[in-house]
Amino acid sequence: MRIVAIEEHWTTPGLAGALAAQPDAERDESLMFNAMGDHEQRLADIGAGRLQWMDAAGIDVSVLGVAPPAAQALPAAQAIPLSREANDLAAEAVRAHPGRLRAFATLPTCDPGAAVTELERCATRLGHVGAMIHGRTGARSLDDPCFDDLLATAAQLGQPIFIHPQIPAAAVRDASYRGFEPLVDLALSTFGWGWHMEAGLSALRLILRGTFDRHPRLQIILGHWGEMLLFWLDRVDALSNVATHLDRRVADYIHDNVYITSSGMLSDRLLRHALDFTSIDRILFSTDYPFQHVDAPAVQRFLTCVRPPDREKLAFRNAERLLRIS
Repeated sequence: MRIVAIEEHWTTPGLAGALAAQPDAERDESLMFNAMGDHEQRLADIGAGRLQWMDAAGIDVSVLGVAPPAAQALPAAQAIPLSREANDLAAEAVRAHPGRLRAFATLPTCDPGAAVTELERCATRLGHVGAMIHGRTGARSLDDPCFDDLLATAAQLGQPIFIHPQIPAAAVRDASYRGFEPLVDLALSTFGWGWHMEAGLSALRLILRGTFDRHPRLQIILGHWGEMLLFWLDRVDALSNVATHLDRRVADYIHDNVYITSSGMLSDRLLRHALDFTSIDRILFSTDYPFQHVDAPAVQRFLTCVRPPDREKLAFRNAERLLRIS
């Protein structure tokens, strides 16, 4: 059975070097995860090594997305050319392996106008299948009005936006995530809790801003089984009682405008819970490569949690439909 994995990370030497060279006060501490084990080597390889791993895991198609924080943590003078370079390199890899790879666009969101231009270029000239955005840019959330043209363009072009986690802002970390050993601080603010709160909040703010009323065709993707939103949906939907400016209830937007991925958390228990709150038509497969380590037996065990034809939807049909992968 065909398998499409849509959250498969990589980076470029240019982006990695620019992010590492930032002053200590500005550098994203979570970059240390990129250097753990063989992650650095795996992130840099979107050629033969990547295909070899895909074969070993039984993955037919991987959708590439630059690892956080991508170009979003850089000033425009660096972010714009490095985003273009990353998108060109990804397009070259897809052209070299058209049956195996696709790519999400990397956008210089520090300059919203330049981000629109780059999204249009990626969609119309390079053949990218959407964009991966790591939540807020600096102090600006993705629902900030300055990004509305970008979201409108994504909706118009049929380019889904994958909202990927990034580390909380320094002030938030100071208030909520510090006070332990440095590595525990970092883990709590990233994979242990903070990453997922950040990404889920970005999606929830888009809903409350009326984004999907203005752009009903816009689709977003959330990893890690919905970044906590599905697990708290009964409570989250109570926001509908005060957000009376919205056309629909909050849960309706999550049902109709949000896709969910597994992010390498291949648990039948998480899948069953997700299906209590959303449709199998809205769930996508992903491995979160190289940060999660899955093998072919684990992938097959997970997919057998659902019966055909739902198994095919989860494995590849939903992704092919959303991302227009032929």
